[in-house]
Amino acid sequence: MKGVYREKNKFYQEITVPCYDVDRDRRLRPSAFMDLAQELAHWGAELIGAGYDALQESKTAWVLSRMHIHFTDTPLWKEDIRLWTWHKGFDGLFFLRDFLLQDAEGREKVSATSSWLIIDTESRRLLRNPAESNPLLDLSTAGEGYAIAEPAPKVQAPSDLTWNPAGNHTVAYSDLDFLGHVNNARYMAWAMDCLGLEDAFRRPVDVSINFNREVRPGDTVELFRGGEILSDGRDACYVEGRVEGRQCFIVKMEY
Repeated sequence: MKGVYREKNKFYQEITVPCYDVDRDRRLRPSAFMDLAQELAHWGAELIGAGYDALQESKTAWVLSRMHIHFTDTPLWKEDIRLWTWHKGFDGLFFLRDFLLQDAEGREKVSATSSWLIIDTESRRLLRNPAESNPLLDLSTAGEGYAIAEPAPKVQAPSDLTWNPAGNHTVAYSDLDFLGHVNNARYMAWAMDCLGLEDAFRRPVDVSINFNREVRPGDTVELFRGGEILSDGRDACYVEGRVEGRQCFIVKMEY
């Protein structure tokens, strides 16, 4: 946990944005933010007694189900930033965890909220009572306030959306995390690759992503893209991944 600091029930890291996390415009990639967030989420859970090792004792594990990220501004290569996280309580089946990324002067750059589930690692089934699933993680461990008030939404594309094929991706070594599963940030990277270069460099203001089905090594994910004009005049792009015709993830990017 070197470099992770605590203020009451909130935790933070001070980071200098590295070159391998930025794009052509030297701006932090959305998938790179997710990488940073999941690492700090691990330590945030660890330091309140609900980390990977503690859950392994009961043959359970965290699974990220939903995430909403709002980009007020995008950090640049070599910029000094501070990333915060805290457990925020419960919403039905979900454990809620927020993130706030600030610049060196404390100005908000990125805010995010995430919804997590706990599964039985042997049966792969969801544990349905969060408080009983891990009694160590209760409201007494929650940090105050929020980065985004509402929980991450369920992403549903319009029923009349036209889906256009955007290629296939076969899950390989570089997609897998230390549990042998597709790392959550890789889905975001696949989605950005579906946009084409010019659209990808537009940089979304809001990103919502749902992880709906496990993808395994060797699976071929069929990728589809569609877009709509929102009621406020902004536009949105959806990317969906399917394995054998069943949705495994969906992303909504708002501009």
